[in-house]
Amino acid sequence: MFRSGFIAIIGRPNVGKSTFFNAIIGDKISIVTAKPQTTRNRITGIKNLPDAQMIFLDTPGMHRAKTPLNRAMVQAARETMGDADLLLVIVDCTGRSDEEERFVQETIAGAGSPVFLAINKIDRLEKPLLLPMIDRLSRMHDFAGIFPISALKKEGLDTLVTSLKEALPEGPRLFPDDMATDATERFIAEEFIRERITVLTSQEIPYVTAVSVDSFREDEAKNLIHISAVISVEKESQKAILIGRKGAMLKKIGTEAREAMERLFGAKVFLELFVRVSRDWTTSDKKLREFGLIK
Repeated sequence: MFRSGFIAIIGRPNVGKSTFFNAIIGDKISIVTAKPQTTRNRITGIKNLPDAQMIFLDTPGMHRAKTPLNRAMVQAARETMGDADLLLVIVDCTGRSDEEERFVQETIAGAGSPVFLAINKIDRLEKPLLLPMIDRLSRMHDFAGIFPISALKKEGLDTLVTSLKEALPEGPRLFPDDMATDATERFIAEEFIRERITVLTSQEIPYVTAVSVDSFREDEAKNLIHISAVISVEKESQKAILIGRKGAMLKKIGTEAREAMERLFGAKVFLELFVRVSRDWTTSDKKLREFGLIK
């Protein structure tokens, strides 16, 4: 019997969804940073097994959205839940338990699909505290399973994957068996650039930047990819921060993003970065649509 289906990964910002996603798929596809709300779009990762094809959907962190950009992120997560055969809710066992429990309650209310619960970051929790947390959470819903895991350390993932696989419906492969994601190379390049911006800059800069790849050309004879990308910000002062003194910050962002792309693409990358001001893009539906963040 072959099984296939979609599994939506749901959680609050910074609970480790993207770390889990990359650990399961085996490639770095979704960006991972220590800062919350870095995933903006739904990202598909495909785990191919001899008897199953598991399609994981990484989603933006669920939070109380106040801006058009944040509302678009939450809407993307909610739409993904409706498309999935299974829901995997991830909570952070080191966070405030009341916030996590309230989030679980609100998120799975009226869920039409089986819900699995993963309690992440157990490598950072004192063991006597874990069982009471499992007990509290288990009373909130008839979960299909509750699994303590460490996505970073890859602990408990095999057991969770097996249980998810067994809960998927019987069905054919939905993607080629050598495919790890349906994300385009352009999209992955944009995400890698945005990740480096998030890691290397501070305060509001990561949240007011959008990255667009204008040109993506492959030279197969030279095993070389030419990429030209534009980083959009809202103010001239933000542009100055991104460029840095004598261009040092932009050069560092480009170097680290290029190295990450080369590891994933298996080719040399020539990366050009430009910074432009697109005023108030995070509050403009038109511009959010141009950047692919709303439909």
